[in-house]
Amino acid sequence: MNMVDRLNALDRRWVFLLMGLAVAVPILWIGITGDTFPETPTPAAAAVFKAVEDQPEGTRVLVAFDYDPASAGELQPMATALLHQCAQRKLKIVCIALWPLGGNMAQQTIAEVIRADYPDMREGVDFVNLGFQAGNEGVMKVVLTDFKKAFPVDARGQATADLPILQGVQTVKDFPLLLNVSAGYPGSKEWVQYVVSSSEGKVKMVAGCTGVQSPQMYPYYPGQLAGILGAIKGAAEYESLVNQSIGGDVPPKYREAQRRMAPQLFGHLLMVALIVAGNTLFFMGRKGARA
Repeated sequence: MNMVDRLNALDRRWVFLLMGLAVAVPILWIGITGDTFPETPTPAAAAVFKAVEDQPEGTRVLVAFDYDPASAGELQPMATALLHQCAQRKLKIVCIALWPLGGNMAQQTIAEVIRADYPDMREGVDFVNLGFQAGNEGVMKVVLTDFKKAFPVDARGQATADLPILQGVQTVKDFPLLLNVSAGYPGSKEWVQYVVSSSEGKVKMVAGCTGVQSPQMYPYYPGQLAGILGAIKGAAEYESLVNQSIGGDVPPKYREAQRRMAPQLFGHLLMVALIVAGNTLFFMGRKGARA
């Protein structure tokens, strides 16, 4: 049996073992050393960072948590980095959700970022979680005319009309920047179609999406969308920009996307190598058969 025949007859369990090692070794290496691979941000990710960075201190921003724990693997690092940059810039953060568990994801992110690292920020004054509101596109239409009617109370049950952070807010157009983290419907696409397109250019929007949803959103960039983060790769790029701008010793929770990129990188490299090897063996086998 020649070499080509031996490789063609290779037990597929060796391939499974290689994939297991390609994923496990980077995870163990990062866990031991604490190092992560450097990221080169794409223009779309850099645009998200710039959109937040350009907001003057004290600006109100609207953050829509349109995802649940099933998509947190891709999206939670984005949400964490977004709130981290907003808090660092001393922006006033208003969180909402159109997904039933989105309000819980917002509360979790607020606890991990604001309550843990920015204790001077006051709830209701510097940040607030308005929680989940049912209605999908219906809610989006209402916020265009009366924001507090769409969200009459916050997650604590306090009337939004009494919150200092929302004083002067009539419609969604009073938020210069909309940050959306989305896993599907309703999410980024609907925010673009129903809100950004109807805001007469008064609302700038950036979005973070899952890998499945991202291809639907790139046609809107850089028009209706000022920036976009696609899947964990986009999250890692944005995360690196935020961490570099703040500097100092970065806690592990702010490097989660970069940490998750390592096993994905080596897994993809192995898949490419296996595809090339498989095609090479196929054509070598055809050549040998003809001979």
